[in-house]
Amino acid sequence: MAVFLFWNLNNKPLKDSIVRLAVRYEIDVLIFVEMAIRPEVLLTALNRENSFPYHYAPGIGCEKIHIFTRFADQLIRPIYEESRLTIRHLTLPAQAKILLVAVHFPSKLCWTDDSQAAECGELARAIREAEEQAGHSRTVVVGDLNMNPFETGVVSASGLHAVMSRSIAQKKTRLINDRPYPFFYNPMWSLFGDASPGPPGTYYYCRAEHKVFFWNMFDQVLIRPDLLKSFDNNDLKILDSDGNTSFLSSRGVPNQKSGSDHLPILFKIKL
Repeated sequence: MAVFLFWNLNNKPLKDSIVRLAVRYEIDVLIFVEMAIRPEVLLTALNRENSFPYHYAPGIGCEKIHIFTRFADQLIRPIYEESRLTIRHLTLPAQAKILLVAVHFPSKLCWTDDSQAAECGELARAIREAEEQAGHSRTVVVGDLNMNPFETGVVSASGLHAVMSRSIAQKKTRLINDRPYPFFYNPMWSLFGDASPGPPGTYYYCRAEHKVFFWNMFDQVLIRPDLLKSFDNNDLKILDSDGNTSFLSSRGVPNQKSGSDHLPILFKIKL
């Protein structure tokens, strides 16, 4: 079992919370965006409190995404990178190989919905090419998409083609004009709203305009069908505390004084 955590830190000094989360959940792979903490400082703090040492696994062309892992860094090498994307091949001894795709899309403050949707098509193409290079499609995507699960770039066939139903995703592909489009399964739908076991989303935004969702699910995990047998929905969580400090304010929304404007997400993959 490999345990993963993703968190958009919003450039906040959250070193102590990160260390507490790493210890509490025995996290194997930590993935951060908008990280202002110096990697060597965080690495020292992590290894001061953990019996299994962490390694910093920098990319070769992506400086916006930071990965720390309890696996040797040569076991999680990048095979493709852009400024906001890193695709890593996780090759643990005697375990099934996995493609780990970490991404941080531009904000809606900078890009239109149409631009985000178009970029999803480019991301989908990069993932398919990486799968061809790796020789398998045991792929997991994680990151801050700056889009909700229902938005065009996430659901469209020419985009990420991520669906809310396992049974649909298990069909693997669907044909449109005789062209096959592979599915992702998007389990974040099950955590969206008040009926979920944790917070209603990962990002809260309120503004005096007519169309406001309030809670958004910008931070997401997407699973290829070939990896679904290794993924249990019960192992996916939106975290609202590090066990000592709450990440929510008294109003129940992300507290930027004690945490980030995004909540972290935790998931596990059975290897």
